[in-house]
Amino acid sequence: MAELLGREPRGAFDVVVRDATGDPVVLRNAPFLDDGTPMPTRYYLVGDELVKAVSRVESAGAVDEVEAELDDELIADIHRRYEAERDAAIPDTHIGPRPSGGVGGTRIGVKCLHAHVAHQLAAGDDAIGQWTLDRVPVGTPGRPAMPDDPPLDTDGHADPEAEQ
Repeated sequence: MAELLGREPRGAFDVVVRDATGDPVVLRNAPFLDDGTPMPTRYYLVGDELVKAVSRVESAGAVDEVEAELDDELIADIHRRYEAERDAAIPDTHIGPRPSGGVGGTRIGVKCLHAHVAHQLAAGDDAIGQWTLDRVPVGTPGRPAMPDDPPLDTDGHADPEAEQ
């Protein structure tokens, strides 16, 4: 995991999504790092090719685009559900600082498409993550097949010759 992260993990995690070859795609982080620091990012995208593909979508201005396309209340609801799921993993007896915010540690708007994609892949309930995945090329390792995807060739790329 240190190779995918580019550093040693600083807290407990589980691999909750793997690609077709079994490589990790999404981690579910504990709500606190090993030193007790709150960890707001519950789901973390680590699949190398998928991270690069989402980065390309994000760098093309997609954060502003998705915020303009999706209803503010829908976005706020995604953050509330994410925060509630993360907070459910914190013992009732916990005293001290707690993680805050929703996806990517924010409560308003969109901060990080990677975090939304990780949330969508792990929980299946993030319209921003799905919106982003719809813009990731078919055949990208870690991207799930979707009903409207064209067939793939033997190398795992969209087959332009295939009949729809």
